[in-house]
Amino acid sequence: MKLGIIGLSGAGKTTVFEALTGATGGESAKMEDRIGTITVPDERVDILSKIYSPQKTIFAKVEYFIPAKKQGKEKDSSQWTGVRDCDALIYVLRNFKQYGTEGADPGQDIATLDSELMVNDFMVVEKRLERLALDAKRGKKPNPEEIALLKEALEHLEEEKPLRSFPHIADSPLLKGYAFLSAKSVLALLNNEDEDSEMPEIAGFSMAEEGESSTGGSGIEGMVIRGKLEQELSQMTDEEAEDFLSEFNITASATDRVIIKSYSLLGLISFFTVGEDEVRAWTIKKETEALNAADVIHSDIKQGFIRAEVMAYGDLMEAGSYNEAKKKGRARLEGKTYLVEDGDIINFRFNV
Repeated sequence: MKLGIIGLSGAGKTTVFEALTGATGGESAKMEDRIGTITVPDERVDILSKIYSPQKTIFAKVEYFIPAKKQGKEKDSSQWTGVRDCDALIYVLRNFKQYGTEGADPGQDIATLDSELMVNDFMVVEKRLERLALDAKRGKKPNPEEIALLKEALEHLEEEKPLRSFPHIADSPLLKGYAFLSAKSVLALLNNEDEDSEMPEIAGFSMAEEGESSTGGSGIEGMVIRGKLEQELSQMTDEEAEDFLSEFNITASATDRVIIKSYSLLGLISFFTVGEDEVRAWTIKKETEALNAADVIHSDIKQGFIRAEVMAYGDLMEAGSYNEAKKKGRARLEGKTYLVEDGDIINFRFNV
C-alpha cells in the first residue's frame, strides 16, 4: 500500500511525513521526492512467528510518499506526477495558528485540493477523448464503453465533482491506466496544535474524532493529528515516548492510527502464510477470491491453482496448534472463488 501526502503550503506536510515515518531531513529534504516504508504492526504475525519459529518473519508494509516542492513552471507541469501511482491520498490540512496568515480553514483547503486534482483529471480526459476521436477518423475502432465512461467523467469534472464520488468510474478496469487523481480515496489529516486533540467542525464534511471511524463528505475520511507533537514523539526512545504519551493523553502513535484508518479507507485485510521457512502477512482487498490472493504471492501459484487449505486465525489460537485444529475439522479446502477473510491462514496447493 502506497499513500501520497499532499497539501497546501504551510499545512505541515513534511512534519506529518516525518511523524509517520520517523525520518529526518527538515527544510533541505523538501526539494526532493521522499518515500518512507513502515512495517504494519500486527500481533497476529508476532504470535504466529512464536508458534512456527521461522527463518524469516515478514510483516506487511506501507509506503508514504511526499513529492518534492516544485517551483514555477515545474510546479504547473509535474507537481502531481509522483502521486499518480499511489493507492490513496493523504490531505494534510492546517488547523493551527500561523503567524502572518489568516485563520485555518480546513474545509476551504479540501475544496482547493479537490479543485486542483479535478483540473488535472479534466485535462487528461479531454486530451484522451480528442485522441480517440482522431483515431476513429483514421479507421481505428475505439472501445465504446471506455468512451462512454470518459464522457461521463468529463461531465462530472465540469460540475466540479471528484471522480471518487462515482465508484463505477473510479474502479473501472478500463480507466485504471489513467490513474485519475480525484478518483483516489482520501484520508484528511487535520494538523492541530499540540494541545488540541479535537476534530473541528467542517462545513459539508462529517468527520469523527481521533480513533473513531467515519466517512466524510465526497468520499473523504478524516482524523486529527498533532503533527509537531507526533514528529517529536517519532524521534524518542521507547522510555521517553512512554512519558510523552501519558502527558499528552496519546493512546497510540500517529503511525499506528493512520495505518488502521488507511486499511479501513481502502477496504484492506490481511491473510497469512506460515511455515518453518517463513511467516508472512499479505495485504489484499476485502472480498478477494482465493485465486487472486494466490496471485499476490506469485503468478505461478495462480496459474497452477488446485485448492486452498484455509484455517481461521481464531481457530488456530483456540486449538493451540495447527494439527490439533485440523483434528477438530477447522481446516477446510476451498476453491478458486472462495472469498478470503481477514486473518485466514492459507496453504495454496498448486501444480505448474
